[in-house]
Amino acid sequence: MENNHIKKPSFIYALLMLGSAVIIVATGILVFEAPIQILMFISMVALIPFMKGLGYKYKQIKKAMISSMSKALHPGIILLSVGILIGAMIISGTVPTLIYYGIKSISPQFFLVTALVFCSLVSLAIGSSWGTLGTAGIAMMAIGMSLGVPPAITAGAVISGAYFGDKMSPLSDTTNLAPTVTGGTLFTHIKHMLWTTVPAYVISALIFTFIGFQYGGVVDAESVSALTAYLSDTFHLGLVPLIPIVVLITLLVRKWPPIPSIFIASVVGALVAILYQHFGISNTLRVLYSGYKAESGIEVVDSLLQRGGLTSMLELIALFLFALGLGGLLAETGVLERLIASFADKIQHTGSLILVTIIVSYSTLAIGGSIYFSSVMRGTLMKPIFERLNLRPENLSRVIEDASTQGGALIPWTGSGIFTATTLGVPTGAYIPFCFLALITPLVSLFYGITGLSMTRYEES
Repeated sequence: MENNHIKKPSFIYALLMLGSAVIIVATGILVFEAPIQILMFISMVALIPFMKGLGYKYKQIKKAMISSMSKALHPGIILLSVGILIGAMIISGTVPTLIYYGIKSISPQFFLVTALVFCSLVSLAIGSSWGTLGTAGIAMMAIGMSLGVPPAITAGAVISGAYFGDKMSPLSDTTNLAPTVTGGTLFTHIKHMLWTTVPAYVISALIFTFIGFQYGGVVDAESVSALTAYLSDTFHLGLVPLIPIVVLITLLVRKWPPIPSIFIASVVGALVAILYQHFGISNTLRVLYSGYKAESGIEVVDSLLQRGGLTSMLELIALFLFALGLGGLLAETGVLERLIASFADKIQHTGSLILVTIIVSYSTLAIGGSIYFSSVMRGTLMKPIFERLNLRPENLSRVIEDASTQGGALIPWTGSGIFTATTLGVPTGAYIPFCFLALITPLVSLFYGITGLSMTRYEES
């Protein structure tokens, strides 16, 4: 009965609602350099008067807000688990071992392309960009710094590899989510992504190879010596410290759920830290809670190993809550549907459809702050248009992954953007120009949309 008094927003009203949220976030970041969490919270509260104007009662607004925020519970637990895992992987010697032997074995000229391929393989195996960034990614950042490669470029290679695996692995939650929201099937979706991802990956690998030659002769011998000496003096290196990451990969490959897999790997890491690295139980538990603290006086050590722990993820969880709350209010009022409906009938060609879908992808990422929110919203909003043009679900699910999955790390206030920048220690704005895979793949997708190549239709068997 209460819904009888609720009005649908007009185009201007919807534009005002969305514009208010965007202006609050943009002004707060650009003018006041405010934390994105408080800006998302203010934006969420600012939408309440607009919803009251549409006839919503406060308890309906609260219900929509809480219902959307509740979706942050599962990824929030995963985040806390990943924070604990990073701490465990450092104190157990897993990350230090990867760094030490990586420095000893990787050729400086081919470091960037090696980082790309290595992170791709790890991410394909575990199906998680965040897990890859927190283990192999941290190791590659340390190796790159010791070889004289600018951190932003190394981060670009690491991110490209990590999100390649996240996008293409059947173990990845985003890879399973995309076909689910579009009505497709998992392996048809993965096969269809090869059309855009493989060319973009090859081009990215060539670019990183070319850039790598510029840093082939620049090795900071003093920094390398100080880093390797610290690692060998502080940790027992070798095969035993690699047990936690082997356990993690094994469990995820065997399709164990992420949370118990990460938890078990963290416990194994803690046991290795206590029994093999001879860290005390109290110290190990502190690291799992608040992260590893290095006070070596060596810049490369202190900047790269001081991370991890459960508390390192609390700000990110706050962002998830407020971003999903904001997105939930916009979804409840139908703001995005109203804006898209204003031009949906004008889309008559696959080229314009792919372009609009990519734009909607980045817009929903920026509004909701979450790859999951963007994927669900974009799949829901764009699916009828794809069906009207007789395009099969894998076309839409492919664009979702080409833009949303990889684009999450490119927007500073998304969960992926904050996690990536925090974990790798590089600002989002610094690494964006070097995330070649994320920048090139949507262009390849757009090319197929314009030409019609690889765009499967319902009449095709």
